Amino acid sequence: MKRLNKILIPTDLSEHSRRAIAYGLRLAAEDKGSLVVLHIANELNTWELSTEFEIYTGNYGQRWPLDRVVSEASLDLNNFLEPHLADLKQLPNVTKRVILGNVPERITSTAEEEKADLIVMSPRRNRGLRHWLGGGITDRVTRMSPCPVLSISQPLPSTPWRGKLAPIFFGWPKQRTVEI
Repeated sequence: MKRLNKILIPTDLSEHSRRAIAYGLRLAAEDKGSLVVLHIANELNTWELSTEFEIYTGNYGQRWPLDRVVSEASLDLNNFLEPHLADLKQLPNVTKRVILGNVPERITSTAEEEKADLIVMSPRRNRGLRHWLGGGITDRVTRMSPCPVLSISQPLPSTPWRGKLAPIFFGWPKQRTVEI
């Protein structure tokens, strides 16, 4: 099996991406590889909200400078990684990167720049209209990626079987069911 020297883990700072971080940490620890944790800041956070008074006076919300957006996202990433700090310290090289831009394109370009051997992602399970039209972020990264993409998803909850009817076959032309 190929040794994983560098693993890229893109995160959106959600609980779904915690699963990808935990899995990527284990893979990097097994191969003594380096880890790159990537967060792509949302450009919509660059706008401050306006009050009704500011809208009526024509004084709309001001846009944040991009360095402030990146520094705020970097603080959020540090807070997100705090529970994993002990595991991160055991790895030989951990890099945190915060950038702005289109999410799938930035993930694949960072994978190329860093020469990543693997991208570990944890997709969400929403199958709405947006996913049907363009696919999810993980789907687009998988199609454009220069390296393999490992998708770690949460298992679906099992359906309860108590109280269902189960077939019983005790005789051949008689087929009966019994309630459990």
